[in-house]
Amino acid sequence: MKHKKERSERVIEDRSYALSPEQLLEAFMKEGKQMKEDWAEKDLPRLTEEVLNSYEKDAEFSHLNGKDLPSKTVIIDVLNDILAVLFPGYHGKATPTRAKTRLFLGSKLSSIQNRLLGEVEKSLKYVCRLIQKCSTDVCRARSLVVVKEVLEKIPEIREVMKGDIRAAYDGDPAAKSIDEVILSYPCVVAIAIYRISHELYVRGVPLIPRMMNEYAHSITGIDIHPGAKIGKNFFIDHGTGVVIGETAEIGDNVRIYQGVTLGAMSFLKDEYGHLVKGLKRHPTVKDNVVIYSGATILGEKAIIGEGATIGGNVWITSSIPPWTTVTIVPPRLVYKNKKKAVTHVKVY
Repeated sequence: MKHKKERSERVIEDRSYALSPEQLLEAFMKEGKQMKEDWAEKDLPRLTEEVLNSYEKDAEFSHLNGKDLPSKTVIIDVLNDILAVLFPGYHGKATPTRAKTRLFLGSKLSSIQNRLLGEVEKSLKYVCRLIQKCSTDVCRARSLVVVKEVLEKIPEIREVMKGDIRAAYDGDPAAKSIDEVILSYPCVVAIAIYRISHELYVRGVPLIPRMMNEYAHSITGIDIHPGAKIGKNFFIDHGTGVVIGETAEIGDNVRIYQGVTLGAMSFLKDEYGHLVKGLKRHPTVKDNVVIYSGATILGEKAIIGEGATIGGNVWITSSIPPWTTVTIVPPRLVYKNKKKAVTHVKVY
């Protein structure tokens, strides 16, 4: 009995969130430690020195050399403004009237160009500092070209997104209108941000494409690497937990559900044990494929043929022929009853 009591007390100590108000008060009184009134005056300087020393010790995780990195806040603001241009009246704080649309567009695009130019230039300078070969003028000149080309892609991105939105509306019986899809479906935001960031990625801009997609990941639960290649009329239903890797390739008219992973199966290493990067390591999904929830498809050898249907919760690491349906063998339910023996029921 004594052993049981000691174990119970130990559990309570380990799980302070489970204490009752009375137990908490008792614990506070037992602790007996008092906060010094002069802590900020006497001990804060010491803490400051400790943190500064950690900056010096772990320089790799501190960026104090005065050279700018892209601003996460600015990138997110730019993204939201691009979304407002892509979907006027649906995204953004203000809804432009038809009479003022030209003024709205001119102002937005000019602001986006100026801010994105500065962030792209910072990113290119980051690469130059690493290789110590480029000049500032090269970074500025390249930034002007990249931002111009990306902004000129906006009409094309709008056209492709029309197909993605139509695929969501046509593919989901719960969708009541196109307006509902644009306003509420997380896949619209995730795919739009992917299509924007992909244009920066293919032009060799570092840092910013991943910053954009991780922002989309954080607000939608959908993780699409900006390096992936995705065709037209792409629909992600529900979306939470979807992962699409850097070298994944997805054709036209593909629909996937929540929890699907298009990932890598293994990673090659060089003679020093470092990961070899830049190789194809993710699956290829051909046109008109449907992949149901929880499916895990791994590796560059996993090529899903045109028109295939991949059932939920399957694990695939090899090619699937066109127009094939892949499902798990039906499981058996096991019912346990205290009075009767275990009964196995096969589910068809």
